[in-house]
Amino acid sequence: MQKKVLLLFFVLLNHTHFSFSQKTDSTKSISHFSGTVSVTNNGISLVPNFSLGKPAAIFITSLGKNKFSIDPELRFSLAGKPWTFLFWARYKLVTTDKFRMNIGTHLGLNFKTASMPINNDTNEVTTVRRYLAAEFVPNYFIAKNVSVGIYYLYSRGIDPATVKNTNFITINTSISNIRITNQFLIRFTPQFYYLKQDKRDGFYFTSSLNLAKRNFPLSVSSIINKSIQSDIAGDKNFNWNLSLVYSFNKNYVRL
Repeated sequence: MQKKVLLLFFVLLNHTHFSFSQKTDSTKSISHFSGTVSVTNNGISLVPNFSLGKPAAIFITSLGKNKFSIDPELRFSLAGKPWTFLFWARYKLVTTDKFRMNIGTHLGLNFKTASMPINNDTNEVTTVRRYLAAEFVPNYFIAKNVSVGIYYLYSRGIDPATVKNTNFITINTSISNIRITNQFLIRFTPQFYYLKQDKRDGFYFTSSLNLAKRNFPLSVSSIINKSIQSDIAGDKNFNWNLSLVYSFNKNYVRL
């Protein structure tokens, strides 16, 4: 299975190397297909009990037209086992130079592997837990490359033994295109967030840092997550990862 994941990674890498864009006037219909393929040493989720805690491959794509997009996220361990699948549908409710507001909803599948006795032998069994979620994402741009915003997500567990009610809210800042040299840029995204799962809750600080080169598809990113105060199951006081990310973007024009 590990070979299959790596093969899929290189197929996507090779295929998207030939990505293209076209300049069009506003009267033509434009659809986009974009995304990232990343490999990380530590599969982190900001919801602690959804973290993998092992090396992982993450495939994130976006296919859309005008204000609407479908954005699936498929996450696997490097052993080829599914970790989390999120099937997003998103809509850009407000889009101006200074203010943007997006809304979205998804079906989430969280996979768990456990050892169970079957016919006097121990076997690994994978179960899936389903969640329905909705998000609300307003952002205000202080400057061209600086924004502040709020992110709110509500999730409802469908299956037995799932967390029935999850509330996740952040206060965040994004600073992009920080120039180190003429070729290398950094994006920095710090945020504080509050997480409540049924009767348990916690406060956290997290930050992501991305180092990229102009006109080059590969970048390096890192996430740190620090618990301030929490009684949520699976919580770690401090967690981090390092990822290699391949990005691609295509615009398709319908004449």
